[in-house]
Amino acid sequence: MKIFLLIASLFATGALAAEPACPRIVSQSPYITRTLQWLGLEACIVGVSRYDRLERPHTGGVLDPDGEVIATLEPQLLFTSDWTPAEKLAAITPEGTRSFRLGGFAGMAEIEENLRLIGREAKIDDIEQRVTAFHRQWTSLAAQINGNGKRVLLLSACSGMPYSFGRQRWLSDLFSRAGFVNVETTEKIRHIKPGEELATINALINELEPELLFIFERKENAQCAFIRPKTPLAIINLDGEKFLHPAPTLLDGLAELQRHRSHWSD
Repeated sequence: MKIFLLIASLFATGALAAEPACPRIVSQSPYITRTLQWLGLEACIVGVSRYDRLERPHTGGVLDPDGEVIATLEPQLLFTSDWTPAEKLAAITPEGTRSFRLGGFAGMAEIEENLRLIGREAKIDDIEQRVTAFHRQWTSLAAQINGNGKRVLLLSACSGMPYSFGRQRWLSDLFSRAGFVNVETTEKIRHIKPGEELATINALINELEPELLFIFERKENAQCAFIRPKTPLAIINLDGEKFLHPAPTLLDGLAELQRHRSHWSD
């Protein structure tokens, strides 16, 4: 904690501070950091969550933000996920700091709204034009995918504690706009583990019968070899760094998805 506070004090005193024109920003989740970077605000970030790769003082997590470190950083803006309880955020928000709980997980419209809110608070003059451009870009790229109505299952990984994405999640929204049909019947996230209704990936596939399985791991995990459903299906590995954050990095994901069209094109 003392080391974190020392680094935080350097940011506060200006030794490592963001550029003067920037509002001082704390990003409490990696997907928010990626959104800030896309908007050209990386230099404004003075603190990030413990899960972030950006080299900044760590400010705890979404569920347990570290109010002491955050106060030392003297941020003007604090952005966190809507997973942070409102009362918790209010309790750790320093005086003079404007704090916001952002969505993004339910669909692409929430990602666009995040861009709009952050842009307005950071005084980006052309934020509406940028949001419009982002909307046109991702919808155009999605339309070019042309999934031909193929039935798909969207799986986080082959090992560990995998989960599939339901219809009220950004990836389902994105793949639907790309012309696929998500076969997952759970609304948000289905965890696949012993004790659940469907305890294995094979059981899930046999129940939902997708034609394509998208796994958001860049390289095929050795555990993927154990996916042997009753009916054979194509398994496509995608880079999770481009898909598993509800942020504009999804544009890179769509470009990658386009390169796999041979799996579903007629």
